[in-house]
Amino acid sequence: MARTPVTGGNWKMHTTLPEAIALAQEVRHRLGSQRLGDVLLFPPFPFLAAVADKVAGSHVNVGAQDLHFEAKGAFTGAVSAAMIVSTGATHVLVGHSERRSVFGDTDEIVAKKLRAALAAGLKPVLCVGEQLAERQNGTTFAVVDRQLTVALDGLLADQLQHLIIAYEPVWAIGTGLTASPEQAQEVHAHIRAWLATRFSAAFAANCRIQYGGSVKGSNATGLFAQSDIDGMLVGGASLTADEFAAIVRAGRAVP
Repeated sequence: MARTPVTGGNWKMHTTLPEAIALAQEVRHRLGSQRLGDVLLFPPFPFLAAVADKVAGSHVNVGAQDLHFEAKGAFTGAVSAAMIVSTGATHVLVGHSERRSVFGDTDEIVAKKLRAALAAGLKPVLCVGEQLAERQNGTTFAVVDRQLTVALDGLLADQLQHLIIAYEPVWAIGTGLTASPEQAQEVHAHIRAWLATRFSAAFAANCRIQYGGSVKGSNATGLFAQSDIDGMLVGGASLTADEFAAIVRAGRAVP
């Protein structure tokens, strides 16, 4: 089945407002008017509206890097799903490894955030992946299964038509290490098989699964060539417009 490639650029805690606007404009310029799969930019919260405005009318969409699971309240510094929607953003990262490991988001918190995103009409990118020690001790599949099970418990396929899953081996994020195409494919295929068992073969065949972990223009083609890898969630390389555009184009270069 041909799934539309989806490439996301997670800017993390980088850029000032002028830099974010300039980068968004340059990404739009580099990609041109041709639709090259689905392209998502995840700027810092304060810049969501400005970046959404700069890519409006193009094939680039904007998402938030996180959200709070409550709709409103006394949660200083938190950002709700409704706030995100009001900026013009359409997507949101849920359960990114840095939210899990640095900020302490548990599987249960990730599940609440996913439901908040769905309730607000945001399209979630659910991130899963193992730590280095977990890969070394052979529990990668068990870790991914647990994260998926808790996040998707009780949800129906009809609620998840816009779900994107991002497999991000934590040991390959920001380290310069990258899972080989074969290593990444093995986990992506496992995730798709899990989805088929949990939902249906048709749902699994349609669900897009991204790879994230030190993706660059030089390794994107080999990753995209794998049968179960439908896109990239890009970190540092997304801060350079030409490098990010090269990664996006790699997804369209694969037959």
